[in-house]
Amino acid sequence: MQLSTRGRYAVMALVDLATRQTLGCACGRICIAEIAARQKLSQAYLEQLFGKLRRAGLVSSARGPGGGYRLTRPSDTIAIADIVAAVEEPLLDPPCEGSDRCESDALWEELDRHIRRFLHSVTLADVATGRVAGRTVPLAAD
Repeated sequence: MQLSTRGRYAVMALVDLATRQTLGCACGRICIAEIAARQKLSQAYLEQLFGKLRRAGLVSSARGPGGGYRLTRPSDTIAIADIVAAVEEPLLDPPCEGSDRCESDALWEELDRHIRRFLHSVTLADVATGRVAGRTVPLAAD
């Protein structure tokens, strides 16, 4: 699973959206300009991300006065992995090409599985309400 600023910004934007919807915002749909201003993100970049999020079925949109975006389902049913998968580009080639495997391939494959498992276990509601801390196994150095 590839993680980049696209995934990070998409999560930030949807946490903002989920928070507004959870607080019972009477404003209805939320426009990207408001999210961009609150999160200090580029509106143009968010528009690109929201297009992908809409195509993935995570948000719905309406144009015109009162337009904007809403989540298509409750935030406690949207895994962070769904958000990241919607906006990230797939990895095309493994680090080692050909039929020979690198000695470290098993390490990266296992790390990828851990990341996927973690991101599938955390929902948008968990992040929006601060219920993420303490989910990993602490290291002795922590």
